[in-house]
Amino acid sequence: MTNIVVPELGESVVEARVARWLKKEGDRVEIGEPVVELETEKIDLEVNAERGGVITSIKHKEGDDVKIGELLAVLDESAARPEPSPAEPASPEPAAKPSGNGSKATPTARNVAREHDVNLTSIQGSGAAGRVMKQDVEKAIAPPTIKRAPASPAPPAARHRSERPEERQRMSKRRATIARRLVEAQHNAAMLTTFNEIDMSAMMALRERRKYAFKEQHGVGLGIASFFVKASIAALREFPLLNAEIQGDEVIVKWYYDIGMAVGAEGGLVVPVLRDADGMSFAQLEHAIRDFAKRAADGTLTLEDLAGGTFTITNGGVFGSLMSTPILNPPQVGILGLHKIQERAIAVNGQVVVRPMMYVALSYDHRIVDGREAVQFLVKIKEFIEDPGHLLLET
Repeated sequence: MTNIVVPELGESVVEARVARWLKKEGDRVEIGEPVVELETEKIDLEVNAERGGVITSIKHKEGDDVKIGELLAVLDESAARPEPSPAEPASPEPAAKPSGNGSKATPTARNVAREHDVNLTSIQGSGAAGRVMKQDVEKAIAPPTIKRAPASPAPPAARHRSERPEERQRMSKRRATIARRLVEAQHNAAMLTTFNEIDMSAMMALRERRKYAFKEQHGVGLGIASFFVKASIAALREFPLLNAEIQGDEVIVKWYYDIGMAVGAEGGLVVPVLRDADGMSFAQLEHAIRDFAKRAADGTLTLEDLAGGTFTITNGGVFGSLMSTPILNPPQVGILGLHKIQERAIAVNGQVVVRPMMYVALSYDHRIVDGREAVQFLVKIKEFIEDPGHLLLET
């Protein structure tokens, strides 16, 4: 007998939820074949069989929360594949081929397909390597099925008092963890936020001049994110406590720069990490950031992608946010918030001019970072972005 258990789930992840059983009791599995999908606070993953055999017992039903090392199922290895009879010549069995895209669907897509009785093999996936995403399934569902409310609801006065529909949904592991960590961040840190604004004219002019040559040379567009990563690293070198963390009564200052880039994904925000970002070129940063965004949408980020990080950058501007207060990503003590670039009238040398402006915010842990350092850090970011030549010399 072989036990199938919850595997190690990565740094700081100790619990998962059984999202979907891919096999049932009595089913035969081969070595390396996926048996069950688990949903964690960071990513969804499949648990594969380390040995071949038959599933004799399943210990947790779908929706159960489980911890690392907990028993999921029992596999009987002695139930070997029967030998062919002497009268029948043995012939190699062709490897099972997945039909259509069903085997390459995300767990969420499979759940939606099951709920609405949709055949995944008939759906063309929009994810990486044709992976079927939740939105692909929703597009395939007939409008009367996917809609949850009438197209033309009756006016409130005409509706019966009993017609007040509600829907109770269980939080996903990721959403529940986000909720818990956001509350913990505010309870366990002395969090303050300082704001500034940046004139984006010089940086945007540089991008405009160089964008065609940059893309032709590197195969990727030149965005604003790489500039802010470079500026943040240069500023962190001058204010190292913003690249630290608190452990007990000690401060651990980190002299390496693993920059987390917050990315919106199905089920909630994720923060993949640019490791040793100080050694990356603008082109390498742009490739990595775009790859993170694509894999976040596809649901193919790994736990290794999300582990660690010394400082985080989040960009609410891509959703239209003009100003917000970013919340710390523990155990980090600093997070830089970017926002929408918007033309505004400002005073320059006694003249009123219209410039593309961006509000930026720095949230920090006041337990080890003083207000003076936080303000100066954000001013340094402003200086680097408003004078990209200075940034290039510094980095």
